[in-house]
Amino acid sequence: MIALLAGKHKVCPYIDHPPNPLLDKEGEPAGRGWFRSATIFTGVSMSKDKLWGGRFSQPTDAFVEEFTASIDFDKRMYRQDIRGSIAHARMLGRQGIIPRADVDDIISGLEAILAQIEAGEFDFSVSLEDIHMNIEARLSAAIGEAGKRLHTGRSRNDQVALDIRLYLKEEIGEVVEYLERLTDALLFQAEQNLDVIMPGYTHLQVAQPILFSHHLLAYVEMFRRDLGRMADCRKRMDVLPLGAGALAGTTFPIDREYVAELLGFAEVTRNSLDSVSDRDFALEFMAASSILMMHLSRFSEELILWSTSEFNFIELSDSFCTGSSIMPQKKNPDVPELVRGKTGRVYGNLMALLTVMKALPLAYNKDMQEDKEPLFDTIDTVKGSLKIFADMIREMQVNAPAMLEAAARGFSNATDVADYLVRTGMPFREAHEVVGKSVRYCVEHGKRLEELSHAEWQSFSERIGRDIYDAITLEASVGARKATGGTAGERVRAELERLRAEAGGQRTEVVRSS
Repeated sequence: MIALLAGKHKVCPYIDHPPNPLLDKEGEPAGRGWFRSATIFTGVSMSKDKLWGGRFSQPTDAFVEEFTASIDFDKRMYRQDIRGSIAHARMLGRQGIIPRADVDDIISGLEAILAQIEAGEFDFSVSLEDIHMNIEARLSAAIGEAGKRLHTGRSRNDQVALDIRLYLKEEIGEVVEYLERLTDALLFQAEQNLDVIMPGYTHLQVAQPILFSHHLLAYVEMFRRDLGRMADCRKRMDVLPLGAGALAGTTFPIDREYVAELLGFAEVTRNSLDSVSDRDFALEFMAASSILMMHLSRFSEELILWSTSEFNFIELSDSFCTGSSIMPQKKNPDVPELVRGKTGRVYGNLMALLTVMKALPLAYNKDMQEDKEPLFDTIDTVKGSLKIFADMIREMQVNAPAMLEAAARGFSNATDVADYLVRTGMPFREAHEVVGKSVRYCVEHGKRLEELSHAEWQSFSERIGRDIYDAITLEASVGARKATGGTAGERVRAELERLRAEAGGQRTEVVRSS
C-alpha cells in the first residue's frame, strides 16, 4: 500500500502487497542516477522558492525538478559563469544602471563563491536547476539586495550562450596544445627513422616502397588541417552574445562592446534572436572534432596492424598495452583500439546535437539544454585521445629490418621498371603491359624482379639493359621520387625542416583568434 505522509511525496514500505520491483527495501524508487532519487508520479509537488517563481501558484514537481535540472553537468562552467557575471556587473555600474557600491559587493561576493567552489565547499542544488541560478542564489543570500540586481539587463538565455562560448574558447586552446604535442611526437619519430624504408599500400596491398618518415608526415598534414579547423572554429565563435536578453535585447542602456572588451571577444553578435538560439559554434567544433577523431582512428588501425606478429613493424610501449586473462603471451594494443572505438562516440555526439537543433523554432527552447552533455563529452574524449596518443607515439619502437623486408615483397618496384622503359622511349601503356608480363612470370617461377637474369629481362623487352638492376633497388625507387610531396629522402628532410619552422605559426594563429 502506498501512502502519502504529511503532504510529502514519500513512498511508504509495502504492508500487505508484494514487493514492487521499482522500489527498494526502504520504499524509495530503485535504479540509479536521477531516477534513483526521483519520486513516483502522484501529482504531488515538492519544490518551491524558485527565483522565477512569481508567476506560479504551485511548486515544481520533484521529479520534474530533477528531470529538467542541468546542474550535474553544467557546473563545470562555474568559472566562466562567474567571469561573465563580473564583467556584466562592471558594465551595469559603469552605465549607472546599478549603484557602484552594489557592483563592489557583487564582485566580492562572486569572488568568494569562486573560492568556495574551488575549495569544494559549495553545495550545488538540483532545485536551483543550473549553474547560473545556483551562483545567483548563493550571491543574493550572501550580500542581500545587491545580489538581486545582478541579473538586470540579461537573461539566462544569453548568459548560457556566453558561458558555453567562454568555456569552449578555452577548451579549444587545450585541444590545440595536445594536437601540437602529437605532431611534435610524429616529427620526432620521423627524424629518428628518417631513412627507414617500408612498403606503401593501396587497398592494403603492397604498392610502392616509401620512407616510414614520409608515412608519418602524412599524419602531420592531417593534424595540421585539424589545427586549422580549430582556429577557424574559434575565430567564428569569438563574438559576445550577452546583451541579447531572452530574445529581443534589453531596454536598459547597456554597453555590449565594453563587456566584449572585458571578456576578450573580438566583437558582439548583431541579432538578438540568433544570439540566444545559435549553437553553430558547438556543432562546428564537434564536426571538426569528428574529423580529428577520424584521423586518429585511421592511425589507430595502422598501429594495430603494424604491431601484429604478421607485420611486426612496430612495438608499442608496455605502458600503452594490456595482456590477456587467459593467454599469457598476448600484448594487446588497447589504447589505439579504444581510440578507434571512441571515434564513433564523437560522431554520435555530433549527430545528437544536429538532431536536437534541426527543427527548433526561434529563439531559445529547452531542447537546447541537451547541447552541453554531448559537447562536454566530445571535449573530454578528444583531449584524452590526443594526450594518450602523443605519449604513445613518442615511445613507439620501430622495427626497420621488418619494414625493409616487407617492402621487398609484393613487387613494390614494378612501377620503377615501367618508368625505366618509358625513359628509353617506350609509351607508358606499352611499358605497363611489359612489366605486367614480367611480374606474372616471377609469380609463376617464385622469383622477385631483381632476381631475374638479364636474359630473362631481354625476353620481355630488348630495351632493358644491365643497368635495370640499379634502377629497381628499393633505395633507388625511393630516392627517385623527388618531386614536391614525394618520398625521396631529400624531399622528406626538406619537409621536416619546413614543418619544424612552421610549428609555432599555427598555434599563434589560433591564439590570435581568441
